[in-house]
Amino acid sequence: MKTAVLTDFSLPGLDFVKRGKVREIFRVEDAFLFVASDRISAFDVILRQGIPGKGQVLNKMSAFWLELFREVTGNHLITADLSEMPEAVQKHRDALDGRCMLVREANPYPVECIVRGYIAGSGWKDYQRTGAVSGISLPAGLQNSSRLEEPIFTPSTKAETGHDENISFAEMENLVGKSLAAELRDKSLEIYSRARAHVEERGFLIADTKFEWGEYGGETVLIDEILTPDSSRFWPGDLYEPGKSQPSLDKQIVRDWLETTDWDKNPPPPDLPEEVIQKTAQAYEDVFHRLTS
Repeated sequence: MKTAVLTDFSLPGLDFVKRGKVREIFRVEDAFLFVASDRISAFDVILRQGIPGKGQVLNKMSAFWLELFREVTGNHLITADLSEMPEAVQKHRDALDGRCMLVREANPYPVECIVRGYIAGSGWKDYQRTGAVSGISLPAGLQNSSRLEEPIFTPSTKAETGHDENISFAEMENLVGKSLAAELRDKSLEIYSRARAHVEERGFLIADTKFEWGEYGGETVLIDEILTPDSSRFWPGDLYEPGKSQPSLDKQIVRDWLETTDWDKNPPPPDLPEEVIQKTAQAYEDVFHRLTS
């Protein structure tokens, strides 16, 4: 996988639509081109340095999962093979190879669908305070990083700017309607459970993850990235030990370093040390190779 760091893209001939925290979106004929940059965000702030090869890992992992779960639900992916894309895209091969996908234009739902199979991060803090996570009561006596026998669904808002906010399932029902809320919950839980079993056979764990969904052709489809180190918390299975924080194979490495600084989580962020950049890049590579080996 290439290690050049690409954080911005100039793609003459393509119609620019939007720049997100990590992805840039272009219109290509009647579809969208999603381009995964090497940018990394933490606490909803884009950091100044990119992570080498990160965009390619995100793109290839998302394409892998979307193909794997087509039998469970539809998704927006048309192709992640650059050679199958229009000529206007292929002429930017040097910049885009391995880091872009052509997708259908779906209408996004205004929620993020978070599934937790282990209690960690903000979920652990919530549990310590209340004995529950996002209003879902959990058994007494759980430890930091305890496995939940039944994964739980904890939705949040999807903020264009600023921070997402956790919401209850009832609040989600008010946003999208009871029927759709139940569909998104059930599909998210099913995909997480299948993915958890898949990765455990390959030596690592998915502590939690988030899914995004939208509507296309009257059907609910998976959109955006899925089960990547940006959207999920991955742990090495052979080092798992409940009762403490786990070694990370995701962008928690960056978050953990930032928590050691006096940064107030508002722009501008501090510069990442080279050691943290390289450790994060290696973690992303490790997850990708374990998944696809």
